[in-house]
Amino acid sequence: MTVSTRNHRLRPAGAWFEKCGWKPFAFQKQAWKAHLEGKSLLIHSATGTGKTLAAWMGPLLDGLANPIDAESWTKVRGKPASPPLMALWVTPLRALAGDTLFSLEQATAGLELPWTIESRTGDTSAYIKQRQRQRLPTVLVTTPESLTLMLSYPESTEHFRFLRAIVIDEWHELLGSKRGVLLELALGRLRTMRPDLRLTGISATLGNLEQALEVLVGPGSDRPTEIIHGRTDKKMVLSAAIPKNMERFPWAGHLGTRMSAPVAQAINSAATSLVFANTRNQTELWYQQLLQSDPNLAGLLALHHGSLDAEVRRWVEDALRAEKLKAVVCTSSLDLGVDFSAVDQVIQIGSPKGIARLLQRAGRSGHQPGAVSRLLFVPTNALELIELAAARKMIQRGQLEAREPVDSPLDLLAQHLVTRGLASPYQRDEIWLELRRTFAFSKLSPEELDWVIAFAKHGGDSLSHYEDFKRLEENEDGTLQVTNPQTARRHRMSIGTIVSEVAIQVRYMTGKNIGTVEEGFISKIKPGDRFLLAGRLLEFVHLRDSIAWVKKSKGTPTTVPRWVGGRMPLSSQLSQGIREQIEATSNGVFDGVEMKAVRPILELQRRWSHLPKANELLIEQIRTREGYQLFFFPFEGRLVHEGLATIIAHRLSRHRKITFSMAANDYGFVLQSAIDPNVSFGEIQSLFSKEGLMDDITAGLNATEMAKRQFRETARIAGLIQVGYPGEKRSGRHLQASSDLIFDVFQEYDPSNLLLQQARKEVLRNQFEWERLQRTLDRIHQCELVCRNPLRPTPLAFALLVDRLRERLSTETLADRVRRMQADLERAADAK
Repeated sequence: MTVSTRNHRLRPAGAWFEKCGWKPFAFQKQAWKAHLEGKSLLIHSATGTGKTLAAWMGPLLDGLANPIDAESWTKVRGKPASPPLMALWVTPLRALAGDTLFSLEQATAGLELPWTIESRTGDTSAYIKQRQRQRLPTVLVTTPESLTLMLSYPESTEHFRFLRAIVIDEWHELLGSKRGVLLELALGRLRTMRPDLRLTGISATLGNLEQALEVLVGPGSDRPTEIIHGRTDKKMVLSAAIPKNMERFPWAGHLGTRMSAPVAQAINSAATSLVFANTRNQTELWYQQLLQSDPNLAGLLALHHGSLDAEVRRWVEDALRAEKLKAVVCTSSLDLGVDFSAVDQVIQIGSPKGIARLLQRAGRSGHQPGAVSRLLFVPTNALELIELAAARKMIQRGQLEAREPVDSPLDLLAQHLVTRGLASPYQRDEIWLELRRTFAFSKLSPEELDWVIAFAKHGGDSLSHYEDFKRLEENEDGTLQVTNPQTARRHRMSIGTIVSEVAIQVRYMTGKNIGTVEEGFISKIKPGDRFLLAGRLLEFVHLRDSIAWVKKSKGTPTTVPRWVGGRMPLSSQLSQGIREQIEATSNGVFDGVEMKAVRPILELQRRWSHLPKANELLIEQIRTREGYQLFFFPFEGRLVHEGLATIIAHRLSRHRKITFSMAANDYGFVLQSAIDPNVSFGEIQSLFSKEGLMDDITAGLNATEMAKRQFRETARIAGLIQVGYPGEKRSGRHLQASSDLIFDVFQEYDPSNLLLQQARKEVLRNQFEWERLQRTLDRIHQCELVCRNPLRPTPLAFALLVDRLRERLSTETLADRVRRMQADLERAADAK
C-alpha cells in the first residue's frame, strides 16, 4: 500500500474530526495507518488524550474500505439488516459498557457505516442474550467472561467467521491477573479461527510495554505489531492538603476524617469532583463525615462503590454526567474508563499506594484532550505526604509499575478445557498448539497438559469414582468433548475467575434493594446492630432466605462493614521513590511542599535515631512497657514486610527459646518479645540470607491452613466446587467446607496433585509478594546495616507500636492510649 493510498483511506476520519471541530493527533493517525497495514497494536497514552478514537477509527476505516458483501449480512425477516460481527470491544468492567457504546456509536455514525453496536455483559437481559445467540450485532462490547461464555457454544465458529478486529480496553487492568489469562485463552481460540485477526490493546499506565504487547498477541507471533506512544504532555496538577497541626508521631489513619473540612471546602470550590477512597467502608465513613462538615452538600453529594445496588450506581453515574451532583465519594468503581467530562477535580483520600493508580485517578478530571487534570491529595497519615512527593518524582521520570503476567494457572486451564469441549470436539494436539501460542501457557509441558486433561475427565486419581467430577469425555476417535447437559449448564454458570466472599443482599423490610455485604460480616452481627451502607444508617432486623432484612435507623453505627481486598501494599516503584526521598532528607534536602511539611517529623527521627540512605537498612532496638521491640525499616511494602517478619522471627527462635509477636506496615515491621532477644550485629546480617528461604517461611506460618484458604479459589475456578444455580446460592461456609474436604483428600491420597502445588505457590505470591520478597533480600544483602538503640520510640517506630496495640485494644481505648503515648513523646521531643 502506497503512502498516498494510505492517506486517502484516512480522509473520512479526518473529515469527521474536522466536522466536530477537532484535529487528530499524530499518534491517532499513526494507529489508524498501522491498523490498515494489518498490524496488532498497543496504544499507550495518558488518560483523556483520545485513546478510544485512536483504537476505533482503524476498524471503521477498514470497514469503509473493505465492506462485507450484503449476502453475508445478518438478516431480519429475510432481508439484509446489518453486517455480521466484525469487531469486539473488550472492557474489564461491565459498568464501562454504556459509555463505550456511546463513544463507538458516535464515531460509527459519523463515518455513516450501517453497523449495529450492542453490549453483552453480566447485566444484559436474558432476552437479549438469547437473541444474540441467533443474531449478533456488527460490533459487540463485552467482558472477558461474557466472551468466554460465547465461545462455549457450538455456533461460535459461525458467529466469529467475519471477525476482523478486537480492541482490549484498559489492558493494564487485566494483565497480571487470572482474568487476563482468561482473555488470553479466548484470544488464542479466536486467532485459531481467524489467523488474520488484528488486536489492539489500550493502556495509560504501564511500565512493561514490550511484554504487555507480547502477552496480547502471543509469543512468537508472525503477525506485524507496533507500540503506539501517545501524548505524554497532558498537563496534570498534583497538590496536597497539608494538616494544620503536624503531629511528630503519626500512625495509620491518625488523621482520620479530621481533614473533612478542607475536603468539603475543595468540593465547594469546583463545579464537580470525584472523591476517591481506597476501600468501600472508607467511602461510607467519608460520605457521612462530609455531610456533617457541610450540611449544604445534602442532595449534591452521592456515594458509589461495587456493593451498592446496580440501579443506585447507574443513577449516580447519570446524575454526574448531567452535572446534577457536586461530588461523588467512590472507590475504584469509577477510576476506569467511565467518561465524566464534567469532572473538574479528583480528591484522593489516603495514599493510592501506586504511581499508575494515582495517574489513573487523576486522569478522571479534565478527561478530554487539552484539559488539565487536577488531583488534591488528602493524607490519612502525615507520612503519606512523602508518598505523594515520591510519586511526583517518579511521574516526572516516566517510571511506572510493571504488571507481571500470570504463569500457567492450571485451575484456569482445567476450566478452559471443559469450555472448549462444550463448543466442539477437539484433539489433544490441537489444543496443545493453541495453548502454546498464549503467553500464560507458552512453557506448559506435555506432562502438565496430560495431567489437566485427566483431571477434567475424572477429577484425578483420588476423585475418579465420583460422577460429578467426570466432565470431559473422550470419544472413540480420541477427541475430547462435553456431552452431558447438566455438566454444560453447571459449567457455563461458573465460567470466570472472579472469586470473592459470598455476598448477602441487604434489603429494606418494604422490599427495596440497597446493596450487598459479605457473609462474614452478617454472621457476626445481631439484631439491633446499626451499620452504614449506601450512605444510610441501617438497623439489622434478621437474616432470612440469604437476605439481610433491615430498616432505617438513627444514632451512630455500632459496627462497620468490612469488605475483603481493601488493603493495598506499596508498589515496588513507589517504595524506591520513598527510599530516595528519605535519603535526600538525610542530606538535609527537603524539596517540595510535602517534604517541607513533614520536616519536623523526619528531623526528630534523625535526632533520636537515623534517616537511612537508599543503600542502608535501619534497625532499631527499644525496650518499652510491652517488652523488647526490634524494628526493621526496608520500605518495601506491607506484604513483603509480613513475609520478612515471619522469616526473621522463625530464624531468631531457632537458636533461643523465645516467642515473637509482630506487626508490619508499608515502611517496616516490628518483632516484640517478652525477653531480650540479645541479637548481635553479625546475627542480624545472617537473618536476611536467601538460603533455606522456602523452608523458613513455611515453618514460620501455618502454611497448610493458608493453602486451604487459597485452595477455595483454585477449586472454584477448576470446577471442583459450585456456587449453585440462581436462587440456590450456597453459603460461604458450605463452599469452604467442600473445598477443605477436597484439599484434605488430595493431601492424603494425591499429595503430588498439581492444583495443591499451585495453591501453595499462590499463597506465597498473594500473601507475601514472593518474587518481590526475594528481590528485597538481594537488595538488603547489598545494604549497609545501621543499628540504633534509641531511648524511646522514634516517629517511624511509633506507627508500628500502635499497630501492635490495635490488635489488643478497642477503638476508643486505643485512641486514648495513643494520645497519652503521643503526649509523653512530644514532651520528650521538646526537651532539649
